Amino acid sequence: MYRKRQLLVLGILGLLFLSCSLPAISSPSGVDSTTAVPLPTPIVIVATPTPLPEAALAPLDIEEELITNLYERVSPSVVHIKATVVTMDFFFGPMPSEGTGSGFIFDALGHIVTNHHVIEGANAVEVEFSDDTRAAATIIGVDPANDLAVLRVETLPPEARPLPLGDSALLRVGQRAIAIGNPFGLARTLTTGVISALGRPLQISQDDYIFDVIQTDAAINPGNSGGPLLDSRGRVIGVNTAVRQGAEGIGFAVPVNAVKQIVPVLIDEGVYRHPWLGLLGYTITPSLARALDLPVERGILVAQLYRQGPAVPAGIRGGTRQVRIGNQILLIGGDILTAIDGVSLRDWNSLQEYLQTRTKVGDVVTLAVIREGVELEIDLTLAAQPG
Repeated sequence: MYRKRQLLVLGILGLLFLSCSLPAISSPSGVDSTTAVPLPTPIVIVATPTPLPEAALAPLDIEEELITNLYERVSPSVVHIKATVVTMDFFFGPMPSEGTGSGFIFDALGHIVTNHHVIEGANAVEVEFSDDTRAAATIIGVDPANDLAVLRVETLPPEARPLPLGDSALLRVGQRAIAIGNPFGLARTLTTGVISALGRPLQISQDDYIFDVIQTDAAINPGNSGGPLLDSRGRVIGVNTAVRQGAEGIGFAVPVNAVKQIVPVLIDEGVYRHPWLGLLGYTITPSLARALDLPVERGILVAQLYRQGPAVPAGIRGGTRQVRIGNQILLIGGDILTAIDGVSLRDWNSLQEYLQTRTKVGDVVTLAVIREGVELEIDLTLAAQPG
């Protein structure tokens, strides 16, 4: 009996040994239900970039050196402007508030160019230079129509030198544009971009435009206003003045040629007198031309003349009768202006653009006029637009 039990135990042990040594049998689906198959070892490839030769990196070094050198030369001539405006609170007590902006040195006499809106209504203006010195500034002259203003300080730090002025008539879309200013009070911040467009009209009020402005994608933010827009050589090509609300990368600058035309007059006289024809008119469109049976589809239909304006002695004729077109009552029967000094007039704004950018008070201009179907040329001496 004992012998049988011994043999039974040995048989069970033998079966256990065989079950451990035999390979596992796959299930009918082909998936091993008893043993996990290890994943293959991943092959790691290490990519080592090939260093560029020094000759290929040289242009990058030159690019960086150009910008850093420009900043070192120009930034001491860019100032931080703080304008204090005092208003009355509900109880008629004085309540001062401070606005900030930028500006740049115009000449060795201490004149500084900035935007009119930076110092508009200011009771006191302070200028801070790159060496952290501060000086009270006097407002010398303003031109709200072009958003320009001139300040003056008694003395300049040695490193604050006048910036050279470029020529905005020679600019091309795609050129580098560099802005230096004080966005959000961060003194002498540099941003770079390109000239995105030229010849833009910038509307600053319901009826007023700054013409021929420069559009750039160089970052311009509140506090940059009045600071210089520069070319690669560090020459001023514009005065940063505005950004498109709700849009990134769209900023505008008053062209430097307007600065060269207006700022010397502001320094000498305190105001800039804008040339004026002394008339009001309607922009002619194809639909208006059809409705009034006009001989041209583009131009300006003269409606009214100012009694003291230069159009009266020049012989320009205004409207003679009223007509209703839709919901409008128009004065018609006056002269039609089609060109000024040989430049075609598309609409009222094209006339204002020509006067602002290409003429001055006292100039004589030649107007191409259609009167009762007859083409005429009339010379007119430009007067100063009333206050």
